[in-house]
Amino acid sequence: MEPGSPGAGGSVEPLRHVVRIPPRTGRVAGWPDWTPDELRAAWAGRGVERPWAHQAQAADLVRAGADVVVATGTASGKSLVYQLPVLTGLTEDPRARALYLAPTKALAADQLRALDGLAPPDVRPAAFDGDTPMDERDWIRRHSRWLFSNPDMLHRSVLPRHRRWASFLRHLRYVVVDECHTYRGVFGSHVSLLLRRLLRVAARYGARPTVVLASATVAAPADFASRLTGRDVVAVTEDGSPHAGRTVAFWEPPLLTEITGDNGAPVRRAAGSEAARMLADLVLEQARTLAFVRSRRSAELTALGARRQVAEVAPELTERIAAYRGGYLPEERRALEGALMSGDLLGVATTNALELGVDISGLDAVVLAGFPGTRSSFWQQAGRAGRAADEALVVLVARDDPLDTYLVHHPQSLVGAPVESCVLNPVNPYVLAPQLACAAAELPLTDDDVEQVFGGEPAREVLDSLVEEGVLRRRPHGWFWPDTGEVPAARVDIRGSGLGQIAVVEAATGRMLGTVDGASAPGTVHAGAVHLHRGESYVVDELDLDGGVALVHAEEPEWRTESQSVSDVAVLEVLESRRYGPVRVSFGATTVTSQVVAYRRRAPDGTVLDRIALDLPAQSLDTRSVWYSIEPEALERAGLDETRLPGALHAAEHAAIGLLPLFAICDRWDIGGLSTALHPDTGLPTVFVHDGHPGGAGLAERGHEVLLRWLSATRSAVHDCECPSGCPSCVQSPKCGNGNNPLDKAGAVQVLDLVLAAVGEPGHDHGEVPPARPSGAWADRRRPRATGSDGGA
Repeated sequence: MEPGSPGAGGSVEPLRHVVRIPPRTGRVAGWPDWTPDELRAAWAGRGVERPWAHQAQAADLVRAGADVVVATGTASGKSLVYQLPVLTGLTEDPRARALYLAPTKALAADQLRALDGLAPPDVRPAAFDGDTPMDERDWIRRHSRWLFSNPDMLHRSVLPRHRRWASFLRHLRYVVVDECHTYRGVFGSHVSLLLRRLLRVAARYGARPTVVLASATVAAPADFASRLTGRDVVAVTEDGSPHAGRTVAFWEPPLLTEITGDNGAPVRRAAGSEAARMLADLVLEQARTLAFVRSRRSAELTALGARRQVAEVAPELTERIAAYRGGYLPEERRALEGALMSGDLLGVATTNALELGVDISGLDAVVLAGFPGTRSSFWQQAGRAGRAADEALVVLVARDDPLDTYLVHHPQSLVGAPVESCVLNPVNPYVLAPQLACAAAELPLTDDDVEQVFGGEPAREVLDSLVEEGVLRRRPHGWFWPDTGEVPAARVDIRGSGLGQIAVVEAATGRMLGTVDGASAPGTVHAGAVHLHRGESYVVDELDLDGGVALVHAEEPEWRTESQSVSDVAVLEVLESRRYGPVRVSFGATTVTSQVVAYRRRAPDGTVLDRIALDLPAQSLDTRSVWYSIEPEALERAGLDETRLPGALHAAEHAAIGLLPLFAICDRWDIGGLSTALHPDTGLPTVFVHDGHPGGAGLAERGHEVLLRWLSATRSAVHDCECPSGCPSCVQSPKCGNGNNPLDKAGAVQVLDLVLAAVGEPGHDHGEVPPARPSGAWADRRRPRATGSDGGA
């Protein structure tokens, strides 16, 4: 039977597509002439007789002083690209220093361990992070020549005290930025400005370090790395490493008749249940298998389900199936790696704790219970399967989600060329303001700094505001931080939105578990929410937004929670706008007013148990949006009258939000939307998709750039879903505050067809409309109730 063809009784086979990726032989190169003999011998001792072609090419570029990003596949040896020139440089110059930055402490620790037996003794590589004892930090600062750290320590400890680090910074020759594709959105925008601060301070001490970046395969890596660092970066993307042949199967669980969702819509069998069944089948075939799931609880349930099914056939194999999650001790992790690699364990259900920084590869199969959010994460997980001489199996099991629906019907979007792009916005004023304050506290800002380092006019406007507010002082020679004894970096959270943090506190003990961003707190730690922290499950008792605290207790309930919100969008400034016949597409600054109004509890199989109302205040967010408006006459000609229009726009909005992560590395919870049959700022039926972060993280801008491809994928996802009138796999949203009502699936296809025909037809572009800013009275006037809204993060 062909994949996706009708089966008995007219049902559709869940196996949608099968794609074979042939094996690839490696292309080796000679060691560069400048490689020290002792390093060649050390790598030979590890079985590396010669480097792969891309390793040698990139290392030569770094050696020549070029700023380089290497963006190749999983297990392609990106570490050698920076280890070779850095260790060579440190060997040749006993005063030279290097800095390695990783997004997590665990990854930095793994890379530090990789230097055992490789780095010459006088390099003295060392970790410098929040866990480093205070009595060791001074020794590390004075004696370590290769520092392994993270952006948080650079921001809070090194740069504010750069005079104590003067010797290190004066001789800083290399900066390594590992897993740089993780620096996106608001966090990436902060890191982008943080790297500019580092390079600026290093220049003050006379150093110009070479920057080496390692990235997963993403679209336009050179452009992204250049935007991240502020320098012109050369990309090495042609992968010379070998890989085994792989068969990638795309599996869409069937729609269930016995369970229904919102408004009687069908739901699919849970991806976790399908993954448990597949894990059991593969273990019975003696295939070493990893099953990637979304949460610790899912990992445990998947492993338990697989054991039960295996016990019915081969009870002796049940002990060879385990769950794995974050929080394991290093020795436990090494024991698990050894058991998997030796074959003592055959099946492991895991969270993404096994995605990065763990040396497990060469397995027989990988099952992914849902698309992990980005193409790079997919290949990072899929790359665990495949040995040089054997074929491997990778199965993507679709969740009830528009993006998963699209991918299982269009495998070329995953197996073909990358389409997603890392987006960041270093001129976001909500990020620029605290970063410029930190930079001024480190060294006074000059006009050259503003123009050449921090983005020119946008930075100048932010500096003027900081002077007006009394944060900075303007002098003839630049901008100065007042000598108040405070260090602004201590109050700037580079991983947050800038709206403050909510402390998550265990009520019984007073122990602080962590923090959540103030902007996302109403949707994630509201009363009744299930909150996961380091793999442990808690239920929120109370959220005090004014006090900045959420009180929780430990509990493992038999459900998960999802918040629902409503929102409204006001246009502040149109930055770009073009008319295509009856359709106008715009991008600009908006104010989003959102309110979390309820949450739902769902059983593991997806059944909605109940919906509980919440009384939380509305929040306002100045951000960026992309929107399209359609003339009513065109909608009428397309067969959409006034009764169908609200549901059609609402469904098109939901589906578009679900598909944007295909083109911009983000999660659907990072964005939101609004649809209305008459918006006061456009005077027309309009669909908005907005960024969920203050000032925008570049997500709406990316949507505007790839509008045709984005909406075309959206149309395909809705059209290809076999449900009759809409379901969570196409047009229903888990966070819709209107209860996914009204929704018109067929109408959404008609709306998207109309927009795509207009925007894609030559001759319909009527030119750019000059930016316009609605007046305060216009922007603030009372607004009619929106048809549908899907609140952002």
